Amino acid sequence: MFLHAFKRRIVKCVGLTLLPLLPLFMHAIGGLGSMVWAQWDELRHAAAVIGTALYVGVQPRYWVHTVRGAFARQVVAIGVESVGLVCGVAVFVGITVVVQLAFWVEQAGQSQMLGPLLMAVVARELSPVLVDIVVIVRSGSVMATELGIMRIDGRVDALEAQGMSPFIYLVMPRILAAAVSTFCLTIIFILVALASGYLFGAMAGQGSRDLMLLVDTVSRAVRPKDVLAILSKNVLPALFAGASCCIGGLDVSGTLTEIPYATQRALVRSIVGLFVISTVVSFLTYL
Repeated sequence: MFLHAFKRRIVKCVGLTLLPLLPLFMHAIGGLGSMVWAQWDELRHAAAVIGTALYVGVQPRYWVHTVRGAFARQVVAIGVESVGLVCGVAVFVGITVVVQLAFWVEQAGQSQMLGPLLMAVVARELSPVLVDIVVIVRSGSVMATELGIMRIDGRVDALEAQGMSPFIYLVMPRILAAAVSTFCLTIIFILVALASGYLFGAMAGQGSRDLMLLVDTVSRAVRPKDVLAILSKNVLPALFAGASCCIGGLDVSGTLTEIPYATQRALVRSIVGLFVISTVVSFLTYL
């Protein structure tokens, strides 16, 4: 009886001590819940935009001359103009990563492991993430800023007044062009990284100098799940980034001072989405 009464007194004292902190605790829980629901709403919005863009994009009747021209301009702006920067990053990866892998694999006497390592490290993990970051930072900011200016100066409303859908003429070409451009840039990145790594290693006398051995080991290491992982980690973040930047730009309403903040939020969402998608795909790949 004494121990039971003592325990009840301790519980009562602790409860009285923590009672003033209860409102703060409930406020923190409420704020966390509001943040989670806000992020969930943004995710659903982006998913709806992506799904609509893909659904409309496979229907030829929507690809009128103006839409085709907008898509081509976006491919040039996102993909073609980013080739130089992507190749520069790929050369850096080739010199720092490919050469190191080739050297240490040769030192360990495990030359047959070079292909799987290059496929896993360079092609499957590094290339999609680095290319998506280049596209998001370089083109995503331009996309959000451009659409924000168009929203403020009335060009979006003018399209609606003319009976033209802003989604079809402004949003869909940008989202699809981001996905197509990112995929093509990733292929270029992989080829340039492997080629620069081989050339630098051959000139420095490090690693294997047998080009055919490198080609053979890499080609043998390619598996269907690697191709699927590269596509998923490359195209899905690009679609999400394109949708996030379009949403951020078109949500601007007011003055030009809102555009930098909207662009910043869109870029943060895109980068976070990139790493979340890459992590999930990597986890599913290694299961």
